[in-house]
Amino acid sequence: MKGELQRTLGRNLRAHRQRLGLSQEQFAERLGYHRTYIGGIEQGIRNLSLQSVESLADELGIDCLQLLRSTQPEDEPPHP
Repeated sequence: MKGELQRTLGRNLRAHRQRLGLSQEQFAERLGYHRTYIGGIEQGIRNLSLQSVESLADELGIDCLQLLRSTQPEDEPPHP
């Protein structure tokens, strides 16, 4: 499905932020981004380059594949 990777990245980024107990604004400030940019990523509407994904993962101290891997079971339909 077109755009599913963007939505997966957004879900994973949101989950990471929530595990840290941070608001979008706090998270964005910590990473040096604007809150609306983080919001766009989390909503799956930002189409990031691979370099941007690598950079974001580096800033978070995680492997970039953690942001791209789907955490939904294969038989569960994606949420819109």
